[in-house]
Amino acid sequence: MSFVPVIGKSIKKQLEEREGKILSPFAALNRNSSGRRLEEEEEPGDIRLPFQRDRDRITHSKTFRRLKHKTQVFLAPTGDHYRTRLTHVLEVSQIARTISSALCLNEPLTEAIALGHDLGHTPFGHAGETTLNDLHPGGFRHYVHSLRVVDHLENDGRGLNLTFEVRNGIVRHSKGRADILPREKSELAVTLEGQVVRLADIIAYVNHDLDDALRAGILTEEALPARIKKVVGERHSKRIGAMVRDLIVETLTADDGTIHISEEMLAAISDLRAFLYDNVYTYYKVHDEFIKAQRIIRDLYTYFLENGIVRIKSGSQECGVERQRWNGEEDMHRRVCDYVAGMTDRYALAIYQHIFLPEPWSVR
Repeated sequence: MSFVPVIGKSIKKQLEEREGKILSPFAALNRNSSGRRLEEEEEPGDIRLPFQRDRDRITHSKTFRRLKHKTQVFLAPTGDHYRTRLTHVLEVSQIARTISSALCLNEPLTEAIALGHDLGHTPFGHAGETTLNDLHPGGFRHYVHSLRVVDHLENDGRGLNLTFEVRNGIVRHSKGRADILPREKSELAVTLEGQVVRLADIIAYVNHDLDDALRAGILTEEALPARIKKVVGERHSKRIGAMVRDLIVETLTADDGTIHISEEMLAAISDLRAFLYDNVYTYYKVHDEFIKAQRIIRDLYTYFLENGIVRIKSGSQECGVERQRWNGEEDMHRRVCDYVAGMTDRYALAIYQHIFLPEPWSVR
């Protein structure tokens, strides 16, 4: 039966009631949310539930828009069809929503976590992350910085004031080269929707990074080990479909409020990830660019730190420098780290050129 709002009754109230009737007992409901960091008055006439509002705040943020010019694997690619950090989060969102729909989970919550999970990524992908982790005294992890973005840096320092469930899903999404499904439940998001995003993230990147490597000529289809192809399939869409189907079937079969995936599929995904690390992420041309990117980040960070620079406004004719007094060394590092981490690839390259490379002299 289709949902038809009853006139005279709050649409938001009806949406909450519908959630309770049609979603899984394991789904996160808006009415049970642990709330926002800061209390805020409900906007008059707003028909959106909290998780929907979070999704919209993320997609309308400046940080989200900057993802279109941030590296996924190939640094500042000139080809129009290579993934960027923005297309990555969109693919994660699509996969996560497919899984959530099949499991009768809260799709707006799933989408909000997926769209916000990489807001804290640096320019030049993991090259930038690794360098900032070395330079910043407190270390740097993109998933932790993503939470800092939504809590403190976005919206002119006021943050986006997201719900606990979205914030928790963002900070618990990453796994690096650790176990895909950790043994410690404390490493997982508290909601099943957040756990779905964690798996959707790896399903997305192992498949689209493989696709980009094939497009770049780094790999051929024949190079992919037969044991992996036997489990996941021969084509891009088949591989994603096989992984998503396995996760859905295993989770529905267990029916215990936790994400599950078969041992065979888990081994295939782990093997594919290891294959990409060995043959793509450390491929000499990719690695050489990685080293160059690290130098750019290191030189910018050091220059800003030594010169007390908070921001450089880039205009068509010249760059204006904003300087500010630091409140101690810790604050100095924190502000420089925030500034560098928020750069896009092309902005970092432009600022680096402006600071370190000579410009042709023109006499007028």
